[in-house]
Amino acid sequence: MRTSRIITAVEAHAEGEPGRVITGGMPHLPGNSVFEKMQWMQEHADDIRLMMLREPRGHPALCCNVLVPPCDPRADAGFIIMEQTEYPPMSGSNTICVVTVLLETGILPMVEPVTELTLESPAGLVRVKAECRDGKVTRVAFRNVPAFAVHLDAEIEVPSLGKVVVDVAWGGMFFVLAQSDQFGLELIPENGARIVKLSEAVRAACAEQLPVIHPENPAITGPTITNLYADPVDSTTDGLGAITVSTGDFDPARPEALTGILDRSPCGTGTCAKMAVLHAKGMLDAGRDYVNAGPMGTTFTGRIEETTTVGPYPAIVPTLSGQGWIYGTANWFRDPSDPFQNGYTIGDIWG
Repeated sequence: MRTSRIITAVEAHAEGEPGRVITGGMPHLPGNSVFEKMQWMQEHADDIRLMMLREPRGHPALCCNVLVPPCDPRADAGFIIMEQTEYPPMSGSNTICVVTVLLETGILPMVEPVTELTLESPAGLVRVKAECRDGKVTRVAFRNVPAFAVHLDAEIEVPSLGKVVVDVAWGGMFFVLAQSDQFGLELIPENGARIVKLSEAVRAACAEQLPVIHPENPAITGPTITNLYADPVDSTTDGLGAITVSTGDFDPARPEALTGILDRSPCGTGTCAKMAVLHAKGMLDAGRDYVNAGPMGTTFTGRIEETTTVGPYPAIVPTLSGQGWIYGTANWFRDPSDPFQNGYTIGDIWG
């Protein structure tokens, strides 16, 4: 066996969304914060993201995380999130995967029945309470970064769709949100291909017509992700959502080539963005659980703990909870003679 790099990872998912966690084999990532470490990795070591997320080691729906030493002394660990086209500042499902891996593998000590810890994400500190029993993390609840709405009930013009009413909100990523009933679209797995195509068209139009910048970190822009939502179909839930994660860059000359993948989970940051929009519209009060279902029927539970402000925007401080599961471990190699050093994508499943 010849290899120029060995990466060790734990394979996990949170309510269906896969979130691989790299535990070893990373180069040193300089920076005075996890956000700066993320920026350095994006500029100097992006080949690792490509290697881990593209074929043959990855697939379109896969997310990946890197455990890094925290820079903030209040944090127990740091992590960087990687997706197919970006490094999101925050992700709910990936946070749940990271916490599950940290505790169930013994990287951080597990305390039953509840382990409290703090993670440093690129978006800031995330305080976590993990319910644990018999060595298993049975539920992860975390206090997310403040979420806020930037645009409410705004009209954009989408090619082939016409006028579309959207909201734009931050929940750890910048989302464009739209009600699916204006498209006559049911948010079920069988409609996944249509959901993705429509969502990517809305995202591209919104990014052009309603670009946004985070008021506390101008390096964070968007919207970069789409959240279609509908009324709940199950009486035990409060909402239904379908999140589309982009798998390719937007080419204005070829708008028909937009590609994405359906989030398998209800999406943690998407749930927080949705709660921010509902609160801004007077439809969700603080202190009430909001159970959000994804296309597969799995759920995350959110709650508005308090209100605050972020720059000029009224904001909420949300908590979110769900469960993660470890389903494997792996050592990934890079053979120096392999012609596909950074992996590859093919149009049959990548668009």
